[in-house]
Order: sequence, then C-alpha cells, then structure tokens
Amino acid sequence: MLEILYRDEHLIAINKPSGLLVHKSFYAGEANTYAIQELRDQIGQYVYPAHRLDRKTSGVLLFTLDKDTLRIMNDQFATRQVEKKYLAILRGWAKEEETIDYDLINEDEIQQNAITFYHRLQTSEIDLAFGKHQTSRYCLVEAIPETGRMHQLRKHFKHILHPILGCRPYGCNKQNKLWLETFDMNKLMLHAHQLVINHPITKEKIILNATVNDEFKRVGRILNFDLSAYS
Repeated sequence: MLEILYRDEHLIAINKPSGLLVHKSFYAGEANTYAIQELRDQIGQYVYPAHRLDRKTSGVLLFTLDKDTLRIMNDQFATRQVEKKYLAILRGWAKEEETIDYDLINEDEIQQNAITFYHRLQTSEIDLAFGKHQTSRYCLVEAIPETGRMHQLRKHFKHILHPILGCRPYGCNKQNKLWLETFDMNKLMLHAHQLVINHPITKEKIILNATVNDEFKRVGRILNFDLSAYS
C-alpha cells in the first residue's frame, strides 16, 4: 500500500518509494509496477501525475484526480509557482550554501538553463578508508531546484564534485562500490521531502511533507546524522 500524504476531491499526494517508476517511460525502461497504476488500484479511480520523480528518488509525488485540475497544476509547475525541497547525502563537504547555475543537455540534445540552490545541514567524517585517505567525509544538504530538468540534482552535484551517494551514472562508482561492499547499500540517497503548492481550486497554501525511508535512515545512522526532523 502506498503512503497517502494528502487527499481531497481534486488532489492526492503519496510518499513514493525508491525504485518505483511513476509511469511507463521510454527513458526509464520497463517495470512490473508503476505508481500511477498502483495508486489507481488502491483508491479505485484514475489519477494523473502532476510532476515527476526519478525512479530511484523517493518522496512527495503529487497527482490530480481530474484533467481540469491537472491543467491548472501543470501551469503552476511550468511557471515555477511550486517549491520543491530535497534531502541528499553527498560525498565530501560541500559549501555551506551555493547556487548552481549550470546548463544541462536534455535527452533531445538541447541545452537548457538549470538552477539549483542548496544549503548544507550537517557534516560527517567516518572511519572508512578511501584511496589515500583513512577517513571519508559526507554531508547532508537540502536542495531547492528552481528549474525542473531531467536528473538535474544528480547532474548538478556531480558538476560541483560532490556527487550524491548511491547515484549512477552521475556519482562516484568507487564510492558506490565501497558502500555496497562495506554496508550493503546500493540506493540513491535523494529524497523529495517537501512540496509547497497553492491549491488549484481554493488557492490555499498547502505544504506536503514526506518522511525519509528506512534505508535513508540507516545511512543516516552510519553517518551520525540527526534525521529526526525528517522521520
């Protein structure tokens, strides 16, 4: 059963598990189940995704319950009236805060402006030898993408040389292998923890929050991060 975060006669939001595709996609490949059909079957009516999350990304995923509401929400996302906040665990200690303004090439080979703001929440250094170093450093950040390009956060954090832990193909394969062998961890440490929208009908401000999953919590414990505000 999918965790429902919010529901009324126009909208429904879930906490999407990592590994679940939103819907069939040429770029994401095939799967046995999709969020759109799982939610439809769970509530007994059609749903329409208002935005997307990568297959490996967990967190707040918003659907509408009719096509008229979908058009309104599509306009809100297109005109950047929606605020999206993500938690990510990065390799190394990133700056305390930074705006990444770095164009990305989309799947059609078109260059697109992409902007991400992030601020560092916590840092960690653990006794995990890597290369010439006897310890390994990581940080927990909150990221707010101003644009919504495909794999934007994953590509942007790779660009600043602080890739997201567990990310493929935009991460550090040696770190990913180290975590798989040492901690049996192969998940992407990226979670959409908050979505702020204006209700398409009432215009009321709605804040949708999704708690982090068990694997994110486990990695947080390994790194001594305090995730109580997101659990």
